Amino acid sequence: MIEHRDAGESTLTMRNYACTKCGNKVYFENVTCLACRSALGFDDALLTIVALEPADEPALFRRVAAGGSASVRYCANAKHAACNWLAAAGDGNGLCRACDLNRTIPNLAEPGSLAAWQELERAKKRLVYSLLRFGLPLESRPAGSGWLAFDFVRDATTGHQDGLITIDLLEADAVERERQRQLFGEPYRALLGHLRHESGHFYWTLLVEEVGLLDDFRALFGDEREDYGTALARHHAEGPRPDWQERHVSAYASAHPWEDWAETWAHYLHIVDAVDTADVEGMEPRSQGLSFGALWPFQRTDVYRGEPFATLMSRWIPLSTALNSLSRCMGHGDFYPFVIPGPAYDKLAFVHDVIRRSS
Repeated sequence: MIEHRDAGESTLTMRNYACTKCGNKVYFENVTCLACRSALGFDDALLTIVALEPADEPALFRRVAAGGSASVRYCANAKHAACNWLAAAGDGNGLCRACDLNRTIPNLAEPGSLAAWQELERAKKRLVYSLLRFGLPLESRPAGSGWLAFDFVRDATTGHQDGLITIDLLEADAVERERQRQLFGEPYRALLGHLRHESGHFYWTLLVEEVGLLDDFRALFGDEREDYGTALARHHAEGPRPDWQERHVSAYASAHPWEDWAETWAHYLHIVDAVDTADVEGMEPRSQGLSFGALWPFQRTDVYRGEPFATLMSRWIPLSTALNSLSRCMGHGDFYPFVIPGPAYDKLAFVHDVIRRSS
């Protein structure tokens, strides 16, 4: 079991969406347009929110002006207010592409389980959205050998093993999560950060080990054949390596090369999603400072697939610096309380390259 201790969370807005019926601005979790009252759902094939109109059969819908004539329905988990994604009308289990990755969900009859699971699903949907934007597979190779899967359960160790990501239900409790953050001395701790970190372990196998990049990986991150249990025990007993700030994105990244990869992977996903969100929200980090809602002379690129790494980082650094200042002026901690040293920059570039190579 790969254990997790540290990873953060980026902004929670992502791409802008408009109701495909009336053009009103809508958001990733919306199920109803507040302007025209149309039903809304997230279409993973189009990677956008679409307006819906009733089809000829009960509980089936047609997309409004969004392409595609086939009928769709809400994911079966919509009845629990845990999902607004769409599933094909003929899907056997009635689950959307993201919910179909769940192996175990909590007992919803237990007090607090439903609210916790809803929080977990909101974070997981954002992870899956990013993976789809990258064009990453949700199944390991060779085909059929294993899927990315999730267990959301009580009294478990948050971690990863053979494609299965386990999240302790207590992580959805904000008070408990803050207690854990302080206990482990983390700058911050968040559900989306956990999920991004743990997904990194899954993609290490797919994008590094299975494609023969171990030598390149070891040159940057170290030798992953170091005994993992011994390395973690040393980290928890002695703390991070004294020079971790010179080589890693976080203290926990210094525990073992696998954790260094997973932390770097999580931070790369933070960076891409934050820059993408800032771009669509009119916060242009390529100009001097931030210009909210301005019209800029810059050509918009697909940050997930089209932005060169050096350009991505040239946008991220001034953006994160400005957002840290904004957060401090409101009396909060830094938006991104990390410094990226040179070796960690090179590791982020490696993550960028292996994702681009695979998609």
